[in-house]
Amino acid sequence: MSRFVIFGAGGRAGRQAVAEARRRGHQVTAVVRDPSRYGGLADDGVRVAAGDVTDVADVAALAAGHDAAINTAAEVGPDDFFTNAAHALIKGLGQAGVDRLVAAGLAPLLPGPDGTRLLDQPGFPAEYRPFCLAHADGLAALRTQGGTLDWVYVSPAGDFDHEGERTGRYEIREHVDPTAHISYADFALVLLDEAETPRHHRIHLAVS
Repeated sequence: MSRFVIFGAGGRAGRQAVAEARRRGHQVTAVVRDPSRYGGLADDGVRVAAGDVTDVADVAALAAGHDAAINTAAEVGPDDFFTNAAHALIKGLGQAGVDRLVAAGLAPLLPGPDGTRLLDQPGFPAEYRPFCLAHADGLAALRTQGGTLDWVYVSPAGDFDHEGERTGRYEIREHVDPTAHISYADFALVLLDEAETPRHHRIHLAVS
């Protein structure tokens, strides 16, 4: 049994990560901005805590005593959210003595067979670019400032199957595949598999 702190635990990916961690018998601290909005998270022995993933002190205090951190937090609007979150996680986890981070990412940041990110390919919807670029800035911060942090950035190879159920399996892809889908429950399998097994690598992993 391990102890995992999950930031952004109130979202679709976060809730499934919490459920999968408890299914495996792990202790979980589920971090959300306002615990009063997520009463159901406290079921099955989950500790629900208020916290801000962009605040170094919050990250350090909440991560202390845990074996790994999972971050599924996302926010539409502030261009610097993902960068600030990356900086806070790098510093805060370091202060807490937690050296493993599994972060949820986006398919548009993945390259196609020719090496071009989906985000940069012709026809990519302009309205999604600001959010994707903000996500990309957070990934860049991990790559350039991650220090000794052992991190992996996990993205669906295509899109999430919003109605999909847990199949108990997934596939690692080399490139983005817009036709691929994965349920949030199966995506949580990857997050937990990576959290359970530190690999001492810093990669962008595509799954479907």
